[in-house]
Amino acid sequence: MNQVKEIVSDIKKGNYKPIYFLMGDEPYYIDKISDYIEENVLEESEKAFNQMVLYGRDTDINQIMSEAKRYPMMAEKTVILVKEAQDLSRNIEDLANYLNAPQETTILVFAFKNKKLDKRKKLAKLVAQKGVLFESKKLYDNQVQAWIPRVLSGKGYKIEPKAAYLLTEFLGTELAKIANELDKLMLILPQGTIIDSGHIEKNIGISKDYNIFELRKALGAKNVLKAN
Repeated sequence: MNQVKEIVSDIKKGNYKPIYFLMGDEPYYIDKISDYIEENVLEESEKAFNQMVLYGRDTDINQIMSEAKRYPMMAEKTVILVKEAQDLSRNIEDLANYLNAPQETTILVFAFKNKKLDKRKKLAKLVAQKGVLFESKKLYDNQVQAWIPRVLSGKGYKIEPKAAYLLTEFLGTELAKIANELDKLMLILPQGTIIDSGHIEKNIGISKDYNIFELRKALGAKNVLKAN
């Protein structure tokens, strides 16, 4: 997604925002951006005093705002990551009180999965004005089948269309699940490999002969024995 690349590119350049509100039905990109901030904004020596991970079920908006207002120690920034922030849904709009005058030295990251803010309300408008409001949307089947070769191409691999189709038929459209299986394949196969249905069958356990793709072919050819 172009917006993900833009967000990461800005972070690499040191163009930080006071808040990153990452929401939506596709957790993969939410985790990607959140993990990148967690791993790259602060030096390892700065993280002990200046980086905090909170979980929505174990905290509340008031505590988060209080932590966000404190100054960093021997670092330029404080990073606060709120994971499973959807558990704060009931009072999430109270965060608008902080965003009226956010702490300039704090980077506040919300991973708000499988839910999204009402963009008509004050909080969403303030986030969009002062920070990053990112919505991670589910991809359709055909979009996922196009996504798979793009991901692999960036890492020096290719994949046959049938193999990409088998992956989505077997695993669905959850990107994190697919990415996990691709990572396993890339550990086994050397760079430059063109991944085919044989690789999928052998290493992931999807049959290259008995699947929806082959069933449709058998039905089209009126091959009753194979279809059965």
